[in-house]
Amino acid sequence: MTPNSTRIARSGCCVILFAALFAGGTAAETSADESAEKEEWIALFNGRDLDGWTPKITGHALGDNFGDTFRVEDGLLKVRYDRYESFDRKFGHLFYQDPFSYYRLVVEYRFVGEQAPHGPGNWALRNSGAMLHSPHPRTMGRDQDFPISIEAQFLGGLGDGEARSTMNLCTPGTEVVHQGSIYPEHCLSSASKTFDGDQWVRAEMLVLGSGQITHFVNGEEVLEYALPQFGGGAVSNFDPAAKPEGQLIEGGYISLQSESHPIDFRKVELLNLAGCMDRSASNYKRYYVKSVPESCVYAKGSKPAT
Repeated sequence: MTPNSTRIARSGCCVILFAALFAGGTAAETSADESAEKEEWIALFNGRDLDGWTPKITGHALGDNFGDTFRVEDGLLKVRYDRYESFDRKFGHLFYQDPFSYYRLVVEYRFVGEQAPHGPGNWALRNSGAMLHSPHPRTMGRDQDFPISIEAQFLGGLGDGEARSTMNLCTPGTEVVHQGSIYPEHCLSSASKTFDGDQWVRAEMLVLGSGQITHFVNGEEVLEYALPQFGGGAVSNFDPAAKPEGQLIEGGYISLQSESHPIDFRKVELLNLAGCMDRSASNYKRYYVKSVPESCVYAKGSKPAT
């Protein structure tokens, strides 16, 4: 494995976002400015069905939605276990079809009901998450428990008066840098408050490739870390080729977790921060932070800026 000092030094960059204010100008210029400012969010969950999503449940083939674990009812994406005789460590993940690298992801969730029969333990009560930066789900072994990923962990309070933060970090098969060094534990708690009961929570992740990742809960920043990379443990039955130790992770696939407690999702939306950063292109966006020149679209007769 690459030494910690080497891994930390390889990418010591930070991303600074600039906002420009414009006054006056022609109607065409004003329209272009408005278009450049308008955020184009992608609804990963359409509220109707699981179009664009593929399940992978431990012990089952990719695409086998065992027990109708992931379903859409009443406009909600639901995780349920009413057709399970026993959970039996059937950890599940619902993968979105496209990979992303630089983005903002918003997930609105609530825990409901009771844990599946024979759940893995109290740690899994009111526990789920959004898995980020995963390799393609087809690389997962049939009996692999978790995708190699950066997990934004969702936790609900247990109603016992004890603090239990949400939007924590867990690292199945990965590592991160926190406060200047590789964080040595599997999970890192956030600064969020505890959310008891079945209330809706808005979780947001700002992901900047292999650089910085920031977690927010109901609009408040609760955790920040950087340099996601392959390494560590807490994942089993995986293909070693999918886990190149010490390599920084620039991007990957997103999945939602089934970890034995029922959960509802009413919103899963993403704002891509990678795209055309050429002001002369018709699809230029001011909020992009990662340039993808090949994505630029130009009006007939116009040329890329030089």
